[in-house]
Amino acid sequence: MPEYRRILLDGAVTQVRREGDELVSADGRVVGVEDAVYLPPCEPTKIIAVHLNHRSRVTEFMTTLPPAPTYFHKPTSALNAHKGAVVRPERCEYLNYEGEIAIVIGRTTRNVSPAEAGDHIAGYTIGNDYGLHDFRDTDAGSMLRVKGSDTLCPLGPGLVTGWDFRGKALRTYVNGHVVQEGSTDEMEWDMHYLVADIARTITLYPGDVLLSGTPAGSRPVKPGDVVEVEAEGLGKLSNHIVTGPVPIRDDCGAQPTTSEEVLSTAFGGDWEFRGIRAPRR
Repeated sequence: MPEYRRILLDGAVTQVRREGDELVSADGRVVGVEDAVYLPPCEPTKIIAVHLNHRSRVTEFMTTLPPAPTYFHKPTSALNAHKGAVVRPERCEYLNYEGEIAIVIGRTTRNVSPAEAGDHIAGYTIGNDYGLHDFRDTDAGSMLRVKGSDTLCPLGPGLVTGWDFRGKALRTYVNGHVVQEGSTDEMEWDMHYLVADIARTITLYPGDVLLSGTPAGSRPVKPGDVVEVEAEGLGKLSNHIVTGPVPIRDDCGAQPTTSEEVLSTAFGGDWEFRGIRAPRR
């Protein structure tokens, strides 16, 4: 399956094709896969994410799925890339990973059926839908600050075309240990359904991204942690957590909290029933 990546090559944004352990540009320049400086593999005008889709995640939160998917929006300023630093701001403690498959739109899409949606997809990449749950009590359910803060949408390492999403394993690692493990087959709504659903009322443009949901096991990470998301056939997206140099301002806006809502989301929805004391991070 062809895989394309966007990198900085001699100071210029360049699309390259992966050939084994090398990345080759259209003019023949070559850089090693491990040596490249990566950019997000696409340039979306919008990033849309589904709230719940994996059945293991639904079970973890002791809830039920709605009759149809619900979504939220991540601003493009949240974009990050393979090997990029994910920033946990000072005064915040509950930054959670969420390993996901990202759908990348290939052509203008509006009012298509699920059966037609596949023809509108350019390919797939890996996403990590980080959430800053310290702000879970704000923004009236839109999760703008929770999911939209800077650096909280790494994508990569590349865009894979011709990938069949069915029956694919998805794993997240923190410092080399598996912390999430699932399969695309546990999704209630598949990739084609999600595209068709959104495109009923929202025009999708080439490069736009839909994040398709995460399995159970999302938990907080701390500065110094290395988080990797691996999807069968798509490779492995790696990022590291750093502390933001500037604390969240306290002279305006809602402040970080440690409410029951924050903790129950950060620790999987049933932390209090297992007698778990939320650790200081």
